[in-house]
Amino acid sequence: MNNTGYSEILNTMGLGNIDIGYFLIGLAVIVLIFLILTICLTVKLHNLKKRLDKFVLGKDGMSLEQDIIALFEDNKFLKINTDKNKKDIRTLYKRMEKTYQKMGLVKYDAFQQMGGQLSFSLALLDENNNGFIINSVHSTDGCYSYTKEIIAGECSITLGKEEEKALAKAMGEEQ
Repeated sequence: MNNTGYSEILNTMGLGNIDIGYFLIGLAVIVLIFLILTICLTVKLHNLKKRLDKFVLGKDGMSLEQDIIALFEDNKFLKINTDKNKKDIRTLYKRMEKTYQKMGLVKYDAFQQMGGQLSFSLALLDENNNGFIINSVHSTDGCYSYTKEIIAGECSITLGKEEEKALAKAMGEEQ
Protein backbone atom coordinates (compact mmCIF):
# COMPACT_ATOMS: atom_id res chain seq x y z
CA MET A 1 0.00 0.00 0.00
CA ASN A 2 1.36 3.41 -0.85
CA ASN A 3 1.27 6.56 1.25
CA THR A 4 -1.69 8.23 -0.40
CA GLY A 5 -4.27 5.72 0.88
CA TYR A 6 -4.80 3.98 -2.44
CA SER A 7 -4.36 0.26 -2.90
CA GLU A 8 -2.16 -1.46 -5.44
CA ILE A 9 -4.94 -4.06 -5.88
CA LEU A 10 -7.30 -1.29 -6.94
CA ASN A 11 -4.60 0.00 -9.32
CA THR A 12 -4.39 -3.39 -11.02
CA MET A 13 -8.22 -3.46 -11.34
CA GLY A 14 -8.17 -0.05 -12.99
CA LEU A 15 -9.70 1.65 -9.96
CA GLY A 16 -6.48 3.13 -8.67
CA ASN A 17 -7.78 6.58 -7.84
CA ILE A 18 -10.58 5.33 -5.50
CA ASP A 19 -9.86 5.55 -1.80
CA ILE A 20 -9.82 2.08 -0.20
CA GLY A 21 -12.04 3.29 2.64
CA TYR A 22 -14.85 4.10 0.22
CA PHE A 23 -14.31 0.80 -1.49
CA LEU A 24 -14.62 -1.08 1.81
CA ILE A 25 -17.74 0.92 2.76
CA GLY A 26 -19.29 0.02 -0.62
CA LEU A 27 -18.47 -3.64 -0.11
CA ALA A 28 -19.93 -3.51 3.40
CA VAL A 29 -23.17 -1.99 2.05
CA ILE A 30 -23.40 -4.70 -0.62
CA VAL A 31 -22.78 -7.42 1.98
CA LEU A 32 -25.44 -5.84 4.24
CA ILE A 33 -27.96 -5.83 1.37
CA PHE A 34 -27.22 -9.49 0.62
CA LEU A 35 -27.56 -10.31 4.32
CA ILE A 36 -31.00 -8.61 4.47
CA LEU A 37 -32.11 -10.44 1.29
CA THR A 38 -30.89 -13.74 2.75
CA ILE A 39 -32.87 -13.14 5.96
CA CYS A 40 -36.02 -12.25 3.95
CA LEU A 41 -35.68 -15.38 1.81
CA THR A 42 -35.09 -17.52 4.89
CA VAL A 43 -38.29 -16.16 6.49
CA LYS A 44 -40.25 -16.80 3.28
CA LEU A 45 -38.81 -20.30 3.03
CA HIS A 46 -39.75 -20.98 6.67
CA ASN A 47 -43.35 -19.76 6.06
CA LEU A 48 -43.60 -21.89 2.92
CA LYS A 49 -42.32 -24.93 4.81
CA LYS A 50 -44.94 -24.35 7.55
CA ARG A 51 -47.68 -24.15 4.91
CA LEU A 52 -46.44 -27.33 3.24
CA ASP A 53 -46.28 -29.15 6.59
CA LYS A 54 -49.83 -28.01 7.34
CA PHE A 55 -50.97 -29.16 3.88
CA VAL A 56 -49.53 -32.65 4.17
CA LEU A 57 -50.28 -32.84 7.90
CA GLY A 58 -48.58 -36.10 8.71
CA LYS A 59 -49.25 -37.73 5.37
CA ASP A 60 -46.73 -39.44 3.21
CA GLY A 61 -46.60 -39.19 -0.57
CA MET A 62 -48.81 -42.23 -1.18
CA SER A 63 -51.62 -41.20 1.15
CA LEU A 64 -51.55 -37.67 -0.29
CA GLU A 65 -51.81 -39.13 -3.79
CA GLN A 66 -54.80 -41.23 -2.67
CA ASP A 67 -56.46 -38.12 -1.24
CA ILE A 68 -55.99 -36.25 -4.52
CA ILE A 69 -57.37 -39.21 -6.49
CA ALA A 70 -60.38 -39.33 -4.14
CA LEU A 71 -60.98 -35.62 -4.73
CA PHE A 72 -60.91 -36.17 -8.49
CA GLU A 73 -63.40 -39.03 -8.12
CA ASP A 74 -65.68 -36.84 -6.00
CA ASN A 75 -65.45 -34.10 -8.61
CA LYS A 76 -66.32 -36.60 -11.36
CA PHE A 77 -69.30 -37.85 -9.32
CA LEU A 78 -70.53 -34.28 -8.75
CA LYS A 79 -70.23 -33.44 -12.45
CA ILE A 80 -72.22 -36.53 -13.45
CA ASN A 81 -74.95 -35.71 -10.92
CA THR A 82 -75.03 -32.05 -11.97
CA ASP A 83 -75.49 -33.07 -15.61
CA LYS A 84 -78.26 -35.51 -14.61
CA ASN A 85 -79.97 -32.80 -12.53
CA LYS A 86 -79.83 -30.35 -15.44
CA LYS A 87 -81.43 -32.97 -17.71
CA ASP A 88 -84.13 -33.72 -15.12
CA ILE A 89 -84.87 -30.01 -14.70
CA ARG A 90 -85.22 -29.59 -18.48
CA THR A 91 -87.63 -32.56 -18.54
CA LEU A 92 -89.67 -31.05 -15.70
CA TYR A 93 -89.87 -27.67 -17.44
CA LYS A 94 -91.00 -29.39 -20.62
CA ARG A 95 -93.73 -31.25 -18.72
CA MET A 96 -94.75 -28.12 -16.83
CA GLU A 97 -95.51 -26.34 -20.12
CA LYS A 98 -98.41 -28.73 -20.66
CA THR A 99 -99.85 -28.65 -17.14
CA TYR A 100 -102.67 -26.32 -16.23
CA GLN A 101 -101.05 -23.33 -14.58
CA LYS A 102 -103.62 -20.59 -15.10
CA MET A 103 -107.16 -20.48 -13.84
CA GLY A 104 -110.04 -18.09 -14.17
CA LEU A 105 -113.34 -18.61 -12.31
CA VAL A 106 -116.50 -16.53 -12.72
CA LYS A 107 -119.63 -17.35 -10.66
CA TYR A 108 -122.98 -16.00 -11.80
CA ASP A 109 -126.75 -16.45 -11.72
CA ALA A 110 -127.73 -18.00 -15.05
CA PHE A 111 -131.43 -17.15 -14.98
CA GLN A 112 -131.64 -14.35 -12.41
CA GLN A 113 -134.39 -16.30 -10.64
CA MET A 114 -132.22 -18.29 -8.27
CA GLY A 115 -129.94 -16.75 -5.67
CA GLY A 116 -126.47 -17.80 -4.65
CA GLN A 117 -124.70 -17.65 -8.00
CA LEU A 118 -124.69 -21.41 -8.49
CA SER A 119 -123.59 -21.29 -12.17
CA PHE A 120 -119.94 -20.83 -13.09
CA SER A 121 -117.40 -20.64 -15.91
CA LEU A 122 -113.97 -22.11 -15.22
CA ALA A 123 -111.02 -21.60 -17.59
CA LEU A 124 -107.94 -23.82 -17.17
CA LEU A 125 -104.90 -22.99 -19.33
CA ASP A 126 -101.30 -24.16 -19.66
CA GLU A 127 -98.26 -21.95 -20.18
CA ASN A 128 -99.08 -21.48 -23.89
CA ASN A 129 -102.73 -20.53 -23.16
CA ASN A 130 -104.04 -23.88 -24.36
CA GLY A 131 -106.75 -25.63 -22.37
CA PHE A 132 -110.50 -25.52 -21.94
CA ILE A 133 -113.43 -23.73 -20.38
CA ILE A 134 -116.06 -25.57 -18.36
CA ASN A 135 -119.37 -23.77 -18.16
CA SER A 136 -121.84 -25.12 -15.63
CA VAL A 137 -125.36 -23.69 -15.80
CA HIS A 138 -127.59 -24.29 -12.77
CA SER A 139 -131.34 -23.95 -13.16
CA THR A 140 -134.46 -25.16 -11.36
CA ASP A 141 -134.60 -28.10 -13.79
CA GLY A 142 -131.03 -29.27 -13.21
CA CYS A 143 -127.40 -28.55 -13.81
CA TYR A 144 -125.88 -28.62 -17.29
CA SER A 145 -122.13 -28.55 -18.06
CA TYR A 146 -120.42 -27.59 -21.30
CA THR A 147 -116.76 -27.50 -22.34
CA LYS A 148 -115.03 -25.44 -25.01
CA GLU A 149 -111.46 -25.98 -26.18
CA ILE A 150 -109.02 -23.06 -26.03
CA ILE A 151 -105.98 -22.98 -28.34
CA ALA A 152 -103.42 -20.17 -27.97
CA GLY A 153 -105.95 -18.12 -25.99
CA GLU A 154 -108.65 -18.37 -28.66
CA CYS A 155 -111.82 -20.45 -28.97
CA SER A 156 -113.35 -21.52 -32.30
CA ILE A 157 -116.83 -21.43 -30.71
CA THR A 158 -118.41 -18.16 -29.61
CA LEU A 159 -117.95 -17.56 -25.89
CA GLY A 160 -120.55 -16.17 -23.52
CA LYS A 161 -119.69 -13.06 -21.50
CA GLU A 162 -118.96 -15.13 -18.35
CA GLU A 163 -116.74 -17.48 -20.34
CA GLU A 164 -114.87 -14.52 -21.88
CA LYS A 165 -114.42 -13.09 -18.39
CA ALA A 166 -113.07 -16.42 -17.06
CA LEU A 167 -110.67 -16.72 -20.02
CA ALA A 168 -109.43 -13.15 -19.50
CA LYS A 169 -108.84 -13.88 -15.79
CA ALA A 170 -106.90 -17.03 -16.61
CA MET A 171 -104.73 -15.19 -19.12
CA GLY A 172 -104.14 -12.38 -16.61
CA GLU A 173 -105.80 -9.74 -18.78
CA GLU A 174 -108.53 -8.77 -16.31
CA GLN A 175 -107.78 -6.84 -13.15
